[in-house]
Amino acid sequence: MSRLRRRAALILASLGLAGLLLALPRSAALFRLAFPELERPLYLQDDFAALTLSHLGIVALSSALALLLGGGAGLWTSRPAGREFRPLLESLLSLAQSLPPVAVLAATVPLLGFGALPALAALTLYSLLPIAHATLAGLASVPPDMREVAAGIGMSRRQILLRVELPLAAPVILAGVRTAVVINIGTAALASTVGAKTLGLPIIVGLSGFNTAYVIQGALPVALLAIVVDQLFQWLDDAVAPQRQPAANKASASAKP
Repeated sequence: MSRLRRRAALILASLGLAGLLLALPRSAALFRLAFPELERPLYLQDDFAALTLSHLGIVALSSALALLLGGGAGLWTSRPAGREFRPLLESLLSLAQSLPPVAVLAATVPLLGFGALPALAALTLYSLLPIAHATLAGLASVPPDMREVAAGIGMSRRQILLRVELPLAAPVILAGVRTAVVINIGTAALASTVGAKTLGLPIIVGLSGFNTAYVIQGALPVALLAIVVDQLFQWLDDAVAPQRQPAANKASASAKP
């Protein structure tokens, strides 16, 4: 898919999400027609736009924390000082990833109470693995000769990391963050089981009350939101792409007489 088509897909998905959020509060007649057996076919307890913003806020904060912790852990275990701890890190993250999201949420409630905090803890935990793995894979993909040339022209370790390694590893790290965020958007719907305000509220209420219309009204914004964010990360990847080759050639060019 060309960049122009990907940009068009992002715009269309964003407009679709905005249109859906505007249309849902006015769609009682449509859902009454589709589900005539339901006494209340439209979810009215909360505003869908407010739920979407709250959903996005929880996802954004948990993803940022995961990037800080997972990216930092991946970076540290890629350095000589922390390399021996890499197997331990991977084992712990894999163990955390294997736990069901509902179980993690239930375990955090006694410690953090009901609301957004258990959701933040669970989503952050689930985002650590893809981000840490992407950081390790991205840094490992940097050609060794790039580091050698950079060191040969007098760059410090910090300069090599910031000017050579991270720019070259950025696409792989971005792919890991993209995966984590998109997964978080879907998983955040479960956070409503512990009292967090997310788009999962209509789904949970619908499931508990056998109201299929509510489930659809919660699931559609979640699906469109995931598509919009995924396309946004694709746009970011396209924006980063022109910088990859200059970053890759910088050290080599500097070494030429």
